[in-house]
Amino acid sequence: MKQKKKVLILGGGGFIGSHIAESLLGDYSIRIFDKKNFSHKNISFLKGDLDVIEGDFINITDVERALQEVDYIFHLVCSTIPSTSNVNCCYDIETNVIATLKMLDCLKNKPATKTIFISSGGTVYGNLAAVPIKEQENNYPLCSYGITKLMVEKYLYLYRHLYGIDYCIVRLSNPYGERQDWNNMQGLIATFLYNICKGRPVEIWGDGSIVRDYIYIKDAMKCLAKILMYSGDTRIFNVGTGRGYSINEIVKKIGTITDKNPRIVYKTNRSCDVQTNILDSTLARQELDWEPETPLDKGIARVYRWLSEALTTHVV
Repeated sequence: MKQKKKVLILGGGGFIGSHIAESLLGDYSIRIFDKKNFSHKNISFLKGDLDVIEGDFINITDVERALQEVDYIFHLVCSTIPSTSNVNCCYDIETNVIATLKMLDCLKNKPATKTIFISSGGTVYGNLAAVPIKEQENNYPLCSYGITKLMVEKYLYLYRHLYGIDYCIVRLSNPYGERQDWNNMQGLIATFLYNICKGRPVEIWGDGSIVRDYIYIKDAMKCLAKILMYSGDTRIFNVGTGRGYSINEIVKKIGTITDKNPRIVYKTNRSCDVQTNILDSTLARQELDWEPETPLDKGIARVYRWLSEALTTHVV
């Protein structure tokens, strides 16, 4: 029997990482690497050719152990989030950029190991007048989170130039779906659904006019699976729907789907938020033969069903 290729998912215990593992398990041997004592709730149901390593991404010994005998790497580890990354920019660089450089140094002698870096389509571009945004547009991030993502992108390019390391970059829009943490200040749809289910107010930074591109997580996973096997020349892919919705529109949709009347609290806008972010995913459509399939209403309804069941069984 042909031996399965091994996929390492750095940050595999989180929302996106667990979905990558779920979507690839069976076709690949999966290794999940995450921080020590991380919650296994997102991956507890996974069965099959899977091993889990706990460690510290800034500890090169732990990273070297995780890299042994892997063919592909999904890099999702990030110690910060956009809304708070500007508080300590040095920490952002030390834990994300420097740690990634140490990992890339380990790959100098393994250039055939392909790295897929999950960047941030929502923060690397900044405020641009032209939308949907194409990959070749200039970048003016408004937060350290977006800057460090771009730094890693540039170092991947450099290490390919110097050492032949194989890579692809995924500039993902705003993913949402089952298992998204409602309490990590990033998953707007999951957070709003949770608060509405609990009878709590929905807090909105600004006046609710901010526009984002929301992609259902399982649609994004189909694209990542294609990128894994992609051997073309394109190195950076936007992965989004090409359709934008304001926060006010999202709240209205959630109210209709849940048949509840959300209580909204508007708060002072944040300097890290761009006004409009919609991604042009033409390259992914052309190069990967991929299309997002799930309409936003249907995706939100699926998350609502999952959350309702999880709350009933005390999973969240």
